[in-house]
Amino acid sequence: MFSPVRRALVRQVRSTFNDQSKGEKPVPASDEAFFPRGSVIRRVHGDVTSMMVGGIAALLTQMLHPKALGGVWDHSDVAEDQLGRLRRTARFIAVTTYGHRDAAQTAIDKVKAIHEHVSGALPEGTPYRATDPCLLAWVHVAGAINFLDGWRRYAEPRMTRADQDTYFTESGEIARMLDADPVPRTRAEAEKLISEFCFELRADDRSRAFRDLVLNAPPSSLGEAPVQRLLFNAAVDLMPPFAREMHGLDKPLLTPVVRGATYGLASTIRWAFAGERYRASH
Repeated sequence: MFSPVRRALVRQVRSTFNDQSKGEKPVPASDEAFFPRGSVIRRVHGDVTSMMVGGIAALLTQMLHPKALGGVWDHSDVAEDQLGRLRRTARFIAVTTYGHRDAAQTAIDKVKAIHEHVSGALPEGTPYRATDPCLLAWVHVAGAINFLDGWRRYAEPRMTRADQDTYFTESGEIARMLDADPVPRTRAEAEKLISEFCFELRADDRSRAFRDLVLNAPPSSLGEAPVQRLLFNAAVDLMPPFAREMHGLDKPLLTPVVRGATYGLASTIRWAFAGERYRASH
Protein backbone atom coordinates (compact mmCIF):
# COMPACT_ATOMS: atom_id res chain seq x y z
CA MET A 1 0.00 0.00 0.00
CA PHE A 2 1.15 3.51 -0.78
CA SER A 3 1.55 5.90 2.14
CA PRO A 4 -0.44 9.19 2.04
CA VAL A 5 2.73 11.05 1.07
CA ARG A 6 3.39 8.69 -1.82
CA ARG A 7 -0.19 8.92 -3.02
CA ALA A 8 -0.08 12.71 -2.87
CA LEU A 9 3.13 12.87 -4.88
CA VAL A 10 1.85 10.46 -7.51
CA ARG A 11 -1.42 12.38 -7.77
CA GLN A 12 0.44 15.69 -8.15
CA VAL A 13 2.74 14.41 -10.88
CA ARG A 14 -0.11 12.81 -12.81
CA SER A 15 -2.27 15.94 -12.58
CA THR A 16 0.64 18.01 -13.91
CA PHE A 17 1.11 15.90 -17.01
CA ASN A 18 -2.48 14.83 -17.68
CA ASP A 19 -5.34 17.22 -18.35
CA GLN A 20 -8.00 15.72 -16.13
CA SER A 21 -10.65 18.04 -17.60
CA LYS A 22 -10.16 16.12 -20.87
CA GLY A 23 -10.10 12.76 -19.14
CA GLU A 24 -6.41 12.20 -19.86
CA LYS A 25 -4.71 9.37 -18.02
CA PRO A 26 -1.08 8.21 -17.95
CA VAL A 27 0.03 6.36 -21.06
CA PRO A 28 0.17 2.63 -20.23
CA ALA A 29 3.36 0.80 -21.10
CA SER A 30 2.78 -1.72 -23.89
CA ASP A 31 4.68 -4.84 -24.84
CA GLU A 32 3.88 -3.91 -28.44
CA ALA A 33 5.57 -0.50 -28.35
CA PHE A 34 8.22 0.65 -30.81
CA PHE A 35 10.80 0.01 -28.08
CA PRO A 36 10.86 -3.13 -25.91
CA ARG A 37 10.99 -3.20 -22.14
CA GLY A 38 14.58 -2.79 -21.02
CA SER A 39 15.51 -0.51 -23.91
CA VAL A 40 17.68 2.50 -23.12
CA ILE A 41 15.13 5.02 -24.36
CA ARG A 42 12.50 3.64 -21.97
CA ARG A 43 14.99 3.93 -19.13
CA VAL A 44 15.83 7.56 -19.94
CA HIS A 45 12.31 8.76 -20.69
CA GLY A 46 10.88 7.16 -17.56
CA ASP A 47 12.34 9.64 -15.10
CA VAL A 48 10.06 12.59 -14.36
CA THR A 49 12.54 15.01 -12.82
CA SER A 50 15.40 14.59 -15.27
CA MET A 51 12.95 14.78 -18.20
CA MET A 52 11.49 18.03 -16.87
CA VAL A 53 14.93 19.55 -16.37
CA GLY A 54 16.08 18.27 -19.74
CA GLY A 55 12.87 19.44 -21.38
CA ILE A 56 13.27 23.03 -20.22
CA ALA A 57 16.92 23.03 -21.26
CA ALA A 58 15.96 21.49 -24.60
CA LEU A 59 13.28 24.07 -25.31
CA LEU A 60 15.60 26.99 -24.59
CA THR A 61 18.33 25.42 -26.73
CA GLN A 62 15.97 24.61 -29.62
CA MET A 63 14.56 28.13 -29.73
CA LEU A 64 17.97 29.62 -30.49
CA HIS A 65 17.34 28.56 -34.06
CA PRO A 66 15.34 31.47 -35.53
CA LYS A 67 13.26 29.20 -37.76
CA ALA A 68 12.31 26.89 -34.91
CA LEU A 69 11.41 29.91 -32.80
CA GLY A 70 9.48 31.43 -35.68
CA GLY A 71 7.27 28.38 -35.98
CA VAL A 72 6.46 28.39 -32.27
CA TRP A 73 6.11 32.17 -32.08
CA ASP A 74 3.79 32.50 -35.07
CA HIS A 75 1.76 29.29 -34.87
CA SER A 76 1.23 28.36 -31.22
CA ASP A 77 -0.37 29.67 -28.06
CA VAL A 78 2.74 29.03 -25.98
CA ALA A 79 2.50 32.46 -24.35
CA GLU A 80 -0.99 31.72 -23.02
CA ASP A 81 -0.77 27.98 -22.47
CA GLN A 82 2.68 26.81 -21.42
CA LEU A 83 1.22 24.00 -19.32
CA GLY A 84 -0.74 22.77 -22.32
CA ARG A 85 2.41 22.71 -24.43
CA LEU A 86 4.25 20.81 -21.68
CA ARG A 87 1.47 18.25 -21.52
CA ARG A 88 1.31 17.76 -25.30
CA THR A 89 5.07 17.31 -25.57
CA ALA A 90 5.22 14.93 -22.60
CA ARG A 91 2.33 12.86 -23.97
CA PHE A 92 3.95 12.59 -27.40
CA ILE A 93 7.19 11.37 -25.83
CA ALA A 94 5.31 8.92 -23.59
CA VAL A 95 3.17 7.52 -26.42
CA THR A 96 6.06 7.09 -28.85
CA THR A 97 8.30 5.56 -26.18
CA TYR A 98 5.92 3.33 -24.21
CA GLY A 99 2.57 3.23 -26.00
CA HIS A 100 1.27 0.60 -28.38
CA ARG A 101 2.88 1.07 -31.79
CA ASP A 102 -0.50 1.88 -33.38
CA ALA A 103 -1.07 4.72 -30.92
CA ALA A 104 2.52 5.88 -31.43
CA GLN A 105 2.11 5.94 -35.21
CA THR A 106 -1.13 7.88 -34.86
CA ALA A 107 0.66 10.48 -32.71
CA ILE A 108 3.48 10.79 -35.26
CA ASP A 109 1.03 11.17 -38.15
CA LYS A 110 -0.82 13.88 -36.24
CA VAL A 111 2.37 15.87 -35.64
CA LYS A 112 3.34 15.55 -39.30
CA ALA A 113 -0.08 16.82 -40.34
CA ILE A 114 0.30 19.84 -38.05
CA HIS A 115 3.74 20.56 -39.48
CA GLU A 116 2.23 20.77 -42.97
CA HIS A 117 0.39 23.93 -41.90
CA VAL A 118 3.30 25.61 -40.12
CA SER A 119 5.23 27.96 -42.39
CA GLY A 120 5.96 31.64 -42.64
CA ALA A 121 8.75 34.18 -42.72
CA LEU A 122 11.12 35.59 -40.12
CA PRO A 123 11.01 39.36 -39.44
CA GLU A 124 13.73 39.98 -42.03
CA GLY A 125 11.87 37.92 -44.63
CA THR A 126 13.66 34.54 -44.50
CA PRO A 127 11.07 31.80 -45.12
CA TYR A 128 10.67 28.79 -42.84
CA ARG A 129 8.57 25.64 -42.83
CA ALA A 130 8.15 23.05 -40.10
CA THR A 131 8.50 20.21 -42.61
CA ASP A 132 12.10 21.20 -43.36
CA PRO A 133 14.09 17.99 -42.63
CA CYS A 134 17.13 19.95 -41.48
CA LEU A 135 15.09 22.07 -39.06
CA LEU A 136 13.46 18.92 -37.69
CA ALA A 137 16.95 17.47 -37.24
CA TRP A 138 17.96 20.47 -35.11
CA VAL A 139 14.87 20.22 -32.92
CA HIS A 140 15.51 16.51 -32.44
CA VAL A 141 19.22 16.63 -31.63
CA ALA A 142 18.89 19.65 -29.32
CA GLY A 143 16.16 17.83 -27.44
CA ALA A 144 17.82 14.43 -27.31
CA ILE A 145 21.13 15.63 -25.92
CA ASN A 146 19.44 17.60 -23.13
CA PHE A 147 17.13 14.73 -22.18
CA LEU A 148 20.08 12.34 -22.11
CA ASP A 149 22.28 14.69 -20.10
CA GLY A 150 19.45 15.31 -17.63
CA TRP A 151 19.24 11.55 -17.09
CA ARG A 152 22.99 11.23 -16.69
CA ARG A 153 23.15 14.03 -14.14
CA TYR A 154 20.18 13.07 -11.98
CA ALA A 155 19.81 9.33 -12.44
CA GLU A 156 22.75 7.51 -14.03
CA PRO A 157 25.99 9.51 -13.90
CA ARG A 158 28.05 6.45 -14.87
CA MET A 159 26.00 5.63 -17.95
CA THR A 160 28.25 3.95 -20.48
CA ARG A 161 29.12 5.56 -23.77
CA ALA A 162 27.61 2.53 -25.51
CA ASP A 163 24.26 3.13 -23.82
CA GLN A 164 24.44 6.81 -24.70
CA ASP A 165 24.99 5.86 -28.34
CA THR A 166 22.06 3.45 -28.13
CA TYR A 167 19.85 6.25 -26.84
CA PHE A 168 20.62 8.34 -29.92
CA THR A 169 20.01 5.36 -32.19
CA GLU A 170 16.64 4.62 -30.56
CA SER A 171 15.39 8.21 -30.24
CA GLY A 172 16.53 8.78 -33.81
CA GLU A 173 13.95 6.25 -35.00
CA ILE A 174 11.15 8.64 -34.00
CA ALA A 175 12.99 11.59 -35.55
CA ARG A 176 13.28 9.75 -38.86
CA MET A 177 9.57 8.91 -38.77
CA LEU A 178 8.97 12.65 -38.46
CA ASP A 179 11.15 13.12 -41.58
CA ALA A 180 14.14 14.71 -39.83
CA ASP A 181 17.43 14.52 -41.71
CA PRO A 182 20.28 14.12 -40.83
CA VAL A 183 19.69 12.12 -37.66
CA PRO A 184 22.69 11.14 -35.47
CA ARG A 185 23.10 7.53 -34.37
CA THR A 186 25.79 8.13 -31.72
CA ARG A 187 26.68 10.79 -29.19
CA ALA A 188 29.71 11.79 -31.22
CA GLU A 189 27.53 12.32 -34.29
CA ALA A 190 25.06 14.33 -32.20
CA GLU A 191 27.77 16.61 -30.83
CA LYS A 192 29.19 17.12 -34.33
CA LEU A 193 25.74 17.97 -35.71
CA ILE A 194 25.09 20.49 -32.94
CA SER A 195 28.42 22.20 -33.62
CA GLU A 196 27.48 22.48 -37.30
CA PHE A 197 24.13 24.04 -36.42
CA CYS A 198 25.73 26.67 -34.18
CA PHE A 199 26.35 28.85 -37.23
CA GLU A 200 22.59 29.07 -37.80
CA LEU A 201 21.67 30.00 -34.23
CA ARG A 202 20.84 33.52 -33.14
CA ALA A 203 20.17 35.45 -29.95
CA ASP A 204 17.96 38.49 -30.48
CA ASP A 205 15.00 40.34 -29.01
CA ARG A 206 12.63 37.51 -29.93
CA SER A 207 14.78 34.77 -28.37
CA ARG A 208 15.23 36.88 -25.24
CA ALA A 209 11.48 37.41 -24.98
CA PHE A 210 10.93 33.67 -25.31
CA ARG A 211 13.61 32.96 -22.69
CA ASP A 212 11.89 35.29 -20.24
CA LEU A 213 8.50 33.79 -21.04
CA VAL A 214 9.75 30.32 -20.16
CA LEU A 215 11.84 31.16 -17.11
CA ASN A 216 9.31 33.58 -15.61
CA ALA A 217 6.25 31.40 -16.09
CA PRO A 218 3.92 31.74 -13.09
CA PRO A 219 3.51 28.58 -11.00
CA SER A 220 0.15 26.86 -10.85
CA SER A 221 0.11 27.38 -7.08
CA LEU A 222 2.25 28.93 -4.36
CA GLY A 223 3.17 25.46 -3.17
CA GLU A 224 4.67 24.60 -6.56
CA ALA A 225 6.73 27.80 -6.82
CA PRO A 226 9.89 26.51 -5.03
CA VAL A 227 9.95 23.29 -7.08
CA GLN A 228 9.43 25.20 -10.32
CA ARG A 229 12.22 27.63 -9.49
CA LEU A 230 14.51 24.71 -8.63
CA LEU A 231 13.77 23.00 -11.96
CA PHE A 232 14.39 26.22 -13.90
CA ASN A 233 17.76 26.69 -12.20
CA ALA A 234 18.67 23.06 -12.82
CA ALA A 235 17.73 23.47 -16.50
CA VAL A 236 19.91 26.56 -16.94
CA ASP A 237 22.75 24.68 -15.27
CA LEU A 238 22.23 21.68 -17.61
CA MET A 239 22.12 23.61 -20.89
CA PRO A 240 25.09 23.35 -23.25
CA PRO A 241 27.47 26.22 -22.40
CA PHE A 242 27.07 27.87 -25.81
CA ALA A 243 23.28 27.94 -25.43
CA ARG A 244 23.43 29.35 -21.92
CA GLU A 245 25.83 32.05 -23.06
CA MET A 246 23.73 32.98 -26.10
CA HIS A 247 20.71 33.39 -23.84
CA GLY A 248 22.75 35.64 -21.53
CA LEU A 249 22.27 33.29 -18.60
CA ASP A 250 24.71 32.47 -15.82
CA LYS A 251 25.09 29.22 -13.95
CA PRO A 252 23.17 29.26 -10.65
CA LEU A 253 25.15 30.92 -7.88
CA LEU A 254 24.81 27.85 -5.65
CA THR A 255 25.21 25.19 -8.32
CA PRO A 256 26.06 22.33 -5.90
CA VAL A 257 22.95 23.18 -3.86
CA VAL A 258 20.76 23.23 -6.99
CA ARG A 259 22.12 19.89 -8.15
CA GLY A 260 21.79 18.32 -4.73
CA ALA A 261 18.22 19.51 -4.25
CA THR A 262 17.23 18.40 -7.76
CA TYR A 263 18.77 14.99 -7.19
CA GLY A 264 16.80 14.77 -3.94
CA LEU A 265 13.58 15.67 -5.77
CA ALA A 266 14.29 13.05 -8.44
CA SER A 267 14.95 10.38 -5.82
CA THR A 268 11.78 11.26 -3.93
CA ILE A 269 9.59 10.99 -7.04
CA ARG A 270 11.18 7.65 -7.96
CA TRP A 271 10.41 6.44 -4.45
CA ALA A 272 6.82 7.63 -4.75
CA PHE A 273 6.24 5.68 -7.96
CA ALA A 274 7.97 2.58 -6.60
CA GLY A 275 9.83 1.05 -9.51
CA GLU A 276 7.69 -0.66 -12.10
CA ARG A 277 4.59 1.35 -11.27
CA TYR A 278 6.62 4.43 -12.02
CA ARG A 279 8.04 3.07 -15.29
CA ALA A 280 4.65 1.94 -16.52
CA SER A 281 2.97 5.24 -15.80
CA HIS A 282 5.14 7.59 -17.87
